[in-house]
Amino acid sequence: MKANVLKSLSILCLFTFVNNSIAQNKPNIILLYADDISARELPIYGSTVWSLPKGGNLKGGDTSDKKYRAKTPVLNKLAKKGVYVKTAWAATICSPSRAMMMTGRYAHRHKWWHNSDKGKAPDRKGSWNLYDSSPYSLEVVAKKGGYATYWAGKTQMKTEGFKFDEGCFTPGEGSYNKAIHTTDFRLETKKVNGTKKIFNADTGKEVSSYVQSGWYWKPHVQLLNHPRASKALEWWPNNKAAKDTFGLNTFGPDVELNFIFDFMERKQKEDKPFFIYHTSHLGHDAMDFLNPEEGNKWPGTPIVNWDGKKYSKIKPYVTGDNGVYNTHGTITEDGIHNHINYLDYQVWLYMKKLKEMGIENNTIFIFCADNGTSGYGKSSPVSQKGTHVPLIIYAPGLNMTKKGLQNVLVNMSDMLPTIADIANVKIPDSYEVNGESLLPFLTTEKPNHREWIYGYHKEKQIIRGNLVLKDGNNTWWDVSSNPKDLISFKKIKEWSLVSPEHRLERDKLNKVLPVFNLHESEYNAPKEGITIKDSLIIRQ
Repeated sequence: MKANVLKSLSILCLFTFVNNSIAQNKPNIILLYADDISARELPIYGSTVWSLPKGGNLKGGDTSDKKYRAKTPVLNKLAKKGVYVKTAWAATICSPSRAMMMTGRYAHRHKWWHNSDKGKAPDRKGSWNLYDSSPYSLEVVAKKGGYATYWAGKTQMKTEGFKFDEGCFTPGEGSYNKAIHTTDFRLETKKVNGTKKIFNADTGKEVSSYVQSGWYWKPHVQLLNHPRASKALEWWPNNKAAKDTFGLNTFGPDVELNFIFDFMERKQKEDKPFFIYHTSHLGHDAMDFLNPEEGNKWPGTPIVNWDGKKYSKIKPYVTGDNGVYNTHGTITEDGIHNHINYLDYQVWLYMKKLKEMGIENNTIFIFCADNGTSGYGKSSPVSQKGTHVPLIIYAPGLNMTKKGLQNVLVNMSDMLPTIADIANVKIPDSYEVNGESLLPFLTTEKPNHREWIYGYHKEKQIIRGNLVLKDGNNTWWDVSSNPKDLISFKKIKEWSLVSPEHRLERDKLNKVLPVFNLHESEYNAPKEGITIKDSLIIRQ
């Protein structure tokens, strides 16, 4: 009964958004999902170490040199004016984390256990698509609530079965290992004397990497259902004006944001709330096509400068061809700190755009990431290295009862039910959702959000409460205190030396794990597929 009262109060509080410019009664939602960024990389989390340009790792790739710490004045401000979560978790690597985000469910339901470890579809002919395993995905819930939906950036999955109204994909689906006419910034497989090898299509030279399309400079871009495109999925640039300006100076994250802003403007004219799912590549390492011989992990970005009030940007100017380029001092050095700096710049552009459109007070902005930093936490089952990500929620028009740092536990699976609550959509009880809506915590006097959070890495399970953590190697950690590097918890080797409360929480977590521990027994999709018993409904 108490939970239902809290839910009702949170929904009531939601509709106290103040906006003098429009009568729209549902807030817009922007979910910016960055790539491979640990919480420790953002200054707001106060870590004493972060990643060097070549990557943090156990061999000494971490640093406390402030030269390599990101500068995020805008995200800092949003975190303090809104809320930011001390301990937010995803899965340990991209695909299963995105599956968790988009479905609100864990791998025991969608079967995406790891990038290279996915359960087969019912016909056993390929991996199970998320939209088949979990038909009530983010955009389906948002659309039911009356939202126009847009997906921009990284996909890392088949897109045709999702129900987004429009999209801008970088790289576009199907671009891998194919000679897309717009750009030769890609790594492709070729057979040499019967052996597969990987080559840089721009230089013709063999490289030691994985097949990838360019998503930063001179990117592969594909538009979904753009109103001025001639077909549902169309490669961009697709008109003379765009073709005349596209080239070495085109930066993929800029392209994404330009199309997002265009969508926002069009939906505002239609007086329709929008949901933006912005899955940025920023934070993800990649082939540095502008410096192919230097072995850079995170290619440079356009240079941006903060003067204390606003950002300015140096216009990129790149010349050259076939792997020999001159950036003329208009692009940063490599390093994840520069990627995070550029994300901060893009968040500033978001805030500026929302103010110009008069909808800042009618928009909920969420910033988070999909897993830990490459070379440090990504794909690591150790402690919370792979799972600990940033989470900032800024909603100036929402009657939030919380502000600043929140010492609570949040899963990325919580985003779907939160968005359902914002959209006033009821997900039927017969449909399993593992996430829990954040709205009651944010808008009522509810003191905590959830008792435990969960992550996964292939067959390995990771779980923690407020006192103890069990990682994927079955090591227990005492997480009751917060170490300066956010990770150096004490191992629990003798349970008699910790408090009774620690042992009680351990016992509770051990009871949770068997529910999701189906990697061995139910690895693939059920052969009969799934049946949806009840529909989404709009709350009255």
